[in-house]
Amino acid sequence: MIRQQPQSSRRRFLRTTLAVPVLAGSGISAFVAGTTGAKETISTTNSTTKETHAEISKSGEIKFQLGLASYTTRKFDRTQTLAMSRRAGLKHICLKDFHLKLTSTNEECAAAAQECRQIGINLYAGGVIYMKKPEDVENAFRYAQACGMTTIVGVPEPAVLPIVEQHVQKTGIYVAIHNHGPGDKVYPTPESIIEKIQTLDQRIGLCVDIGHTARIGVDVAETFRKYKDRLFDCHFKDETEMNPKGQTCICGRGVLDLPHYLMTLKEIGYDRIVSFEYEADEKDPLPGLMESVGYIRGILRML
Repeated sequence: MIRQQPQSSRRRFLRTTLAVPVLAGSGISAFVAGTTGAKETISTTNSTTKETHAEISKSGEIKFQLGLASYTTRKFDRTQTLAMSRRAGLKHICLKDFHLKLTSTNEECAAAAQECRQIGINLYAGGVIYMKKPEDVENAFRYAQACGMTTIVGVPEPAVLPIVEQHVQKTGIYVAIHNHGPGDKVYPTPESIIEKIQTLDQRIGLCVDIGHTARIGVDVAETFRKYKDRLFDCHFKDETEMNPKGQTCICGRGVLDLPHYLMTLKEIGYDRIVSFEYEADEKDPLPGLMESVGYIRGILRML
């Protein structure tokens, strides 16, 4: 286990670049309106802007895109969730089963995917999906195929990993196993996942939850570097403390070195999705989500 070392790079980053604007209230609109895919104008409360992800990066070298893990909006239905994702300028979504039940028929899955496409959102993944039995694995891949997903963000029990591998090879769908930090007895750290999958198909890899990773004392940036070839998804957030007592908070208000993590993803050429998983304020997540998105886009402008 890699212990997270105290770092001053976050403060140094902010001192040595242009000040990132305070993104609260009406001032957030100019930042959240950026898209991560094709150019499109998105209206917010006080302004309408047009940006692409490439325009956010000065160097044009950032390959990853921003998305939403819909656990963020677990108290809202799918239509409301998609509206919030669009409002925040997030063009990629990983749907939790709150918003599309795992028991959905193939026709219902196809209709949900069409609902996403109609408003310009890419339903790239589902999860977190738990797989305890062979039939859970079978259903998860059926569900993902019916939705046109490229990735399953999942927690398959070690006993069913050989069956997961068979379905990966059959369908070409990637599986990104999610670590859950302190208290998780199966996959607490990214390393604990790699230990169980290292001999399996290379399309079985990691969804690194940076909050859970930091709270268990593992260096997030070093994890990105060490396992870059098996990094298929990333859940982004900030934490109040870098220990098991830490709670999710608005990005930029906590203790995680988010600029350093983003720079590391850029350096390793990560080219998939960084999805916001804002777990706080479950009954009113949009303000905190939008401030988090604005903060991260502000950092990306400086990289």
